[in-house]
Amino acid sequence: MPRTVTITKQRFEEFRRNDLFYIDKTRFIQKWWDAEEDVTLITRPRRFGKTLMLDTVKCFFSLHYAGQTDLFEGLAIWKDERFHKLQGTMPVIALSFADIKSTTYETTRQLINEKLEILFDDFDALLDHSLFSDRDAARFARVQKSMDESTAQTAVQNLSRFLVRQHYAKPLILLDEYDSPLEMAWLHGFWDELVAFMRGFFNATFKSNPYAGRCLMTGITRVSRESLFSDMNNLDVVSTTSDRYADCFGFTEDEVFLAMDEYGLTEKRKVKQWYDGFIFGKQSSMYNPWSIVNYLKNRKFADYWAKSSSHTLLGQLIGQSGEEIKQETAALLGGESIRVIVDEDIVFSHVYTVSGALWSLLMAAGYVKSLACNLETHEYTIALTNYEVFLIFKEMIANWFSNQKINPGKFRESLLSNNLYYMNESLRTIAENTFSFFDTSKKEPERFYHAFILGLIVDLDGRYTIKSNRESGLGRYDIIMIPEQKSDHGIIIEFKVYEADKEKSLTDTCTNALRQICAKRYTSALKEHAVSSKNIYIYGFAFKGKEVLICGGSEEEYASFL
Repeated sequence: MPRTVTITKQRFEEFRRNDLFYIDKTRFIQKWWDAEEDVTLITRPRRFGKTLMLDTVKCFFSLHYAGQTDLFEGLAIWKDERFHKLQGTMPVIALSFADIKSTTYETTRQLINEKLEILFDDFDALLDHSLFSDRDAARFARVQKSMDESTAQTAVQNLSRFLVRQHYAKPLILLDEYDSPLEMAWLHGFWDELVAFMRGFFNATFKSNPYAGRCLMTGITRVSRESLFSDMNNLDVVSTTSDRYADCFGFTEDEVFLAMDEYGLTEKRKVKQWYDGFIFGKQSSMYNPWSIVNYLKNRKFADYWAKSSSHTLLGQLIGQSGEEIKQETAALLGGESIRVIVDEDIVFSHVYTVSGALWSLLMAAGYVKSLACNLETHEYTIALTNYEVFLIFKEMIANWFSNQKINPGKFRESLLSNNLYYMNESLRTIAENTFSFFDTSKKEPERFYHAFILGLIVDLDGRYTIKSNRESGLGRYDIIMIPEQKSDHGIIIEFKVYEADKEKSLTDTCTNALRQICAKRYTSALKEHAVSSKNIYIYGFAFKGKEVLICGGSEEEYASFL
C-alpha cells in the first residue's frame, strides 16, 4: 500500500513516525559532517527541502532525541556505523527566519526579537543549573521582545556559552532561510538598516562565537560577502553551481520515477516537462520537491510551485529593468537560451543597473537554469527552468499589459482569425499606450519589437507551441506558432524596422518581411508538424517608432513572392 502523501508537514520525526511519503536525504548529514567546515551556507530555491533537512539534522544530533535511533534505522546515514555514536549527543540551537516578511525595519527587528525570545524560552531549564549565576540570569532575562540591538545580536552567542557550561559540548547552530527578511528589506527600502543589524548578528553568532560547534545556514540567495559577511572568513558557501550536496536537496529523476511507480502514475515525460530542469553543479535533472509531492497527492498537473508564494520580486526586478532585460526575458519565453554574465555574490543594489546581478538572483531562485558556463569569464548560457516556471513568466508578462486602455485579447483574437484590420487597430492602440513603458531603444530595434510581440501572444500557450528565433528552411524565423489542434492555422511572423534609405513606406517594409518568409522557406517548420499549406498564415510586422503596420495572409496567397 502506498505511503500517505502530505504537503503540510516539515518535521522529520512526523514523517518517520507516521510512515509518510519521504525520500531519504540523510546522506547529507554524513557529507556535511565529514567536510568539517565551521560555518556552511547552502543556497537552494524555495520549497527544495531546506527546512526539512535542517530539522533532520536537528533530530539526528540533538540531545532531545538521544536513544531514538529508530528514527534513522534503515536510512542512508545509519549505514555508516561511525555515526551511531553521534546520534543524540549534542545541544542544538535552531532558528528560522522563513516567516519574517515585514515591510518595515522596526517590525522586522521586533519579529527577530520574538524569535530569539521563544528560543530562550525553550532553554529556560538552564536557569536551574547550579553554575548559572545571577549575572547570567540577568542576561537571559534581557532576551525579550523589547530588547535593544546589541542584546539581540549577542543572544545566540550567550546561549551557546550557557549550553557549553551545562553540557560540556559546543552546540550546533542551525539557521533556516537567513535571507528571507533581507529580501523584504530590499523590496521595501530598509536594506541598509537591516544589513547593519544582521552583519552584527552573524558575526557574533558565527564568526566570533568561541562556544559554537558546527554551524549550518540555508537560504535562497548568496548575498554579497562584502555587504553582509564582510568579517566572516570562516564561511563555506555551497551555491547551486557547486557539486557538493548536489543531489541532497530536491529529487533526482530516479527518485521521482520510483515515486510515480509507487502511486501508479505513468506520465513521466510530462512530469519531466513540467517539473524537471533544475541543475545543481554537474547534477542535472533535479526536480522541484514541492511540485512533485503535490502532483503525487493530487494526481494532476498544475503550477504548484508557482502558486506556493508571491513572485513580487521577480515581477519588480524585470518590470523595472531596462529594455535589454525585457528583450532577454521575451527571448526566454520564446524557448531560446541567452548568454549572460552571472556573479553569484548578489549585490541587491546592482540588480537594476547590472544585468549580471539580476540573472544571478533569478538563477539562485530557480527561475532560470545554467546550460553551460565559462567559470573564468562568468559567462553563462541560461534558459527558463521548466514549463512551470514558464507559466510564472507568462503571468508576469500578462501583468505588463493590464492597462485598461489596451486589449491584448483583441489583438490575439484578430491574429487567430486573420482579421488584418483589427490586428492593425489593436496593435496601434497597444503600441501608443505601452511603448513608453518598454522604452524603445535605438539599439537593435527589431529585437525590441520581437520581444514586445512575444509578450502579447504568450497567453496563447496551450493552444499553440510558440517558438522564437529558430532555424527553418534556409534561415531563422522570428516567431512560429505551431497549433495543437488541426482546426487552428499555423502562423509565421517576421519583423522588420523601416529603413528610409531602402523603403518608401511601411508597406514596403511589410512586403520585404513577407518576401523573406517565402524566400527562406520558413514555413517548412510548420509543414514538418503536418500543417498543410492552405492552413499556414504568414505575417510581416513593420515598425517605425510607435508606428506599426501588419500585412499578410495565407501562404498560398503570397506564394508569388517566392
